[in-house]
Amino acid sequence: MPSKEPPRRRVPGPARSRNAAGGSGRPRPAARPDPRRPGRPVARKRRGGSSRSIRLGSPRPRLRLISLCLTLVMLAFVIRLLQVQAVDASTYAAKAEKNRYLEYTIAAERGEITDRSGIALATSVDAHDITADPKLFTPEDSKAPDAPQQAAALLAPILGKDEAELAKKLSTPKSRYTVLARRQTPQVWKQIKDLKSVFAEKAAEDKAKGGPGADVLAGVLQEPTTRRVYPNGDLAAGILGFVNAEGKGGGGLEAQLNKQLQGEDGKIRYAQAGGRPVPTAGSTEIPAVAGADVELTIDRDIQWAAQRAIADQVEKSQADRGYVIVQNTRTGEVLAMANAPGYDPNDLARSNAAGLGNAALQDVYEPGSTSKVMSMAAVLEEGAATPGTHVTVPNRLHRGDRLFRDDIDHPTWYLTLNGVLAKSSNIGTILATGQLGKTQAEANKVLHSYLRKFGIGSTTGLDYPGESPGILAKPQDWSTSQQYTIPFGQGLSLNAMQAASVYSTIANGGVRIEPSLVRGTKGADGRYTASEAPERTRVVSEKTAGTLAKMLESVVDDREGTGTKAHIQGYRVAGKTGTANRVDPVRGIYKGYTASFAGFAPADDPQVTVYCAIQNPTKGSYFGGQICGPIYKKVMEFALKTLQTPPSGSDPARLPVSFKPGE
Repeated sequence: MPSKEPPRRRVPGPARSRNAAGGSGRPRPAARPDPRRPGRPVARKRRGGSSRSIRLGSPRPRLRLISLCLTLVMLAFVIRLLQVQAVDASTYAAKAEKNRYLEYTIAAERGEITDRSGIALATSVDAHDITADPKLFTPEDSKAPDAPQQAAALLAPILGKDEAELAKKLSTPKSRYTVLARRQTPQVWKQIKDLKSVFAEKAAEDKAKGGPGADVLAGVLQEPTTRRVYPNGDLAAGILGFVNAEGKGGGGLEAQLNKQLQGEDGKIRYAQAGGRPVPTAGSTEIPAVAGADVELTIDRDIQWAAQRAIADQVEKSQADRGYVIVQNTRTGEVLAMANAPGYDPNDLARSNAAGLGNAALQDVYEPGSTSKVMSMAAVLEEGAATPGTHVTVPNRLHRGDRLFRDDIDHPTWYLTLNGVLAKSSNIGTILATGQLGKTQAEANKVLHSYLRKFGIGSTTGLDYPGESPGILAKPQDWSTSQQYTIPFGQGLSLNAMQAASVYSTIANGGVRIEPSLVRGTKGADGRYTASEAPERTRVVSEKTAGTLAKMLESVVDDREGTGTKAHIQGYRVAGKTGTANRVDPVRGIYKGYTASFAGFAPADDPQVTVYCAIQNPTKGSYFGGQICGPIYKKVMEFALKTLQTPPSGSDPARLPVSFKPGE
């Protein structure tokens, strides 16, 4: 018999609230299992709703995305770090160094320029470059909205600068350094420093009271440097030149010898914070090397005498300008080179820009009769005539396309060759030089060769900035008139130094010595180095030079000579006058005159050459013997006394000047 199973006991389920049962009090039927997923009940359909199940999204995709983003960010940081620390490390280190460290130049002390006795003609004194840090003038740092304008208004009258210009410099964006004024005197910096102290105190008081504490001058600084000064004012300014705003030679010997004079600048480097040095960070310094001192051949006293004499005569004659050269005939050393009008290199702002050079070396002009000595040298050296050779000089001489005459009207003169030079006859000189060749063309070539030997048409050897070689055409290029005017000094051009050198050559026995201005230099180590010996060139024989010296004495010593105003008591003087038609440098035509005088003394034992020229005298006489002869005498007398040259021990030769017809 089938067994009977006991009846199942009904086990009541947990009571459910009405809300939990969907709002009814009846128990919710249990979910039936899902045949597709064992162990999972099948969700019952909601009343009036869908039978779809509700599930939470997986967080894994979001986590992956976040991880990827973080990885990319970290990778960017790593790449940037590698770039900064490895690839561009040196660049960024340099930028950091630049921002942290300040570096400025220590100006080398410029060497002195002295005369031959060691007296300073140009020297350097302590000065200050006034600088500023524009960042400290910004509203944030200065605590004032218009700090550049306020500071500029205070500094402009002290520095002598334009207020707007200073304000612009102080407002330079992204800059930590600007120069407001260079090479200011210690007095100027003291004025600024006192003002800075006043404003700093006011700023401190204002800040203590709770104010902003504005200080509009805190960013004004200074750097020590030197300033060029010329103790003797305008004395020898034409030789010395000047130094420009950058501290470099701007003209004259200052420019020519700039490399030796300026030395080598040094540098100092230090850590800074807020524009001020950090004492504990240390600093590095490369010391400056001072420039060499330069000793000139110039004698200060002789230079002063020459400069005063020419300046007085230029003013008296109301001339354009004038020059005086004094040279030692034995050594070629230039003892003086004076120009008038001159200028004061201490005050270039008030100087005429046209007069800042050295006219004695840079002006070229037709010399006139002072160059006749070269024609006579050629005639004597070539044996074409002697001092006693008779030369009949008519009132007029027709040559080429011109009718020539002398400076004064005269009847026919019966002169010796010596007399032609003494009376400065143009006609006599033309006749004498015509004997240099069988034809005029040959005579021209011979004369040209001697002019070149005397240094005409080439620079003197001084290597001075802007020096002119003069003008001397080749003989085949001489015009019809030039071949007759060049012998008496028209149709060729030279400068004052060249003219002086011609007479020094004769005084030195016919040997030309290149002129010199520098005796030597003394370096920072104190070692003195003498200049190289100048070049010497034989131009004419000693005999010819001696004869010319005697002939030149007739110009000064003979009653009929044109240079009697140059006579010096106790000394035998050799000299020559010159009065040339002058080419106007603006219009390019002959207008006015060039008056000149050249010579040496003592004639029997030459020591000193003096040359004087005055351009375009417009008041009084314009003859060289009348206005330059007295200058020659003043300067020569002073030079002979200064050099303690003993008087002549013999009388002049007194060569004959004229002859009687029929003799």
